[in-house]
Amino acid sequence: MKTIDLHTHVVPRTIIDAMLKEPDRFDVKGAAGNGVKTVEREGVPYFESNGCLSPIDRELYDVKAKLDAMDRMQIDISALSVAPPTYFYGLSAEGGLYASKLSNDGIAQMVAKNPARLRGMATLPMQDPDAAICELERVVRDYQFKAVELGTSIEREQLAHPKFRPVLRTIEQLGCFIFVHPYACSAKGGMEGYELFNTIGFPLDEVIMVAHLMFSGALDELSRLRILIAHGGGFAPYQIGRFDCAHRNRPSARVNTKTSPRELFRRFFFDALTHDPKSLRLLIDQVGADHVAIGTDNPFDMGYQDPLGELDKVPNLTAEERACVCCGTALSLLGE
Repeated sequence: MKTIDLHTHVVPRTIIDAMLKEPDRFDVKGAAGNGVKTVEREGVPYFESNGCLSPIDRELYDVKAKLDAMDRMQIDISALSVAPPTYFYGLSAEGGLYASKLSNDGIAQMVAKNPARLRGMATLPMQDPDAAICELERVVRDYQFKAVELGTSIEREQLAHPKFRPVLRTIEQLGCFIFVHPYACSAKGGMEGYELFNTIGFPLDEVIMVAHLMFSGALDELSRLRILIAHGGGFAPYQIGRFDCAHRNRPSARVNTKTSPRELFRRFFFDALTHDPKSLRLLIDQVGADHVAIGTDNPFDMGYQDPLGELDKVPNLTAEERACVCCGTALSLLGE
């Protein structure tokens, strides 16, 4: 039984080198502008933020380092997705397309170094849906990518917004799946300090995305679209009963869909990165192990270093459930 990681990040050298060479071209101006900059010191690339330097982990751009990390974690196959600060949704349409092409080409180059163990996920210039579709078609045609990574929102606009519907429909038609990962905390009040933007803000963004996709009718329209949510789906698995109650009892909650939220919720897929074995047990009970896959968030410190050890802690996990989480769900999503 192979072990497959669907949540592991990279920042390819193609994008790092371009940011070093043309820093002004990547100066994010959007609503969620994160000011990502890079500098190089003695051949080592660094992220620069507010005058402070932090080295870019080698596992983000060096294939050997990524494979070594996979070996330590007993991961056989990893699907590579860009680190969220390099979505670059805040750039101009032209700049976003330029950045996406660099990242996608870089991921393809990394995969080509060990195609038996690496898979690629595309990133798209979602600030320009037409360009996003063109880039998606290119990477599927040229690199056979089977997945697309998107933010849970795009510069504070929900994925359920009609302007993004053509992109989602194209992803569905091409047989790809979406991996959604937050990149900027939408909620502002009360999120100052204590890493609350990460511990509350990111899971909250995931719940808001889920709610809009369900209640807007988008999932009814996109009946074959497969969406994998990072971090165990945020708070959604614990609150789906409240969504269902509102849909039954409040007419405004069902104005765009007659389908129950609980039924729609089972359409989503989730990584197993819950940080609590009882939470993962609840998630599996809610949606089934065939909708849960390993996600390590490598190489970031909010991820898992021993994903199989974390599975060992899950109460009453059956061999069949473990097989789904380790590889079955991922293989189904990847079409392998």
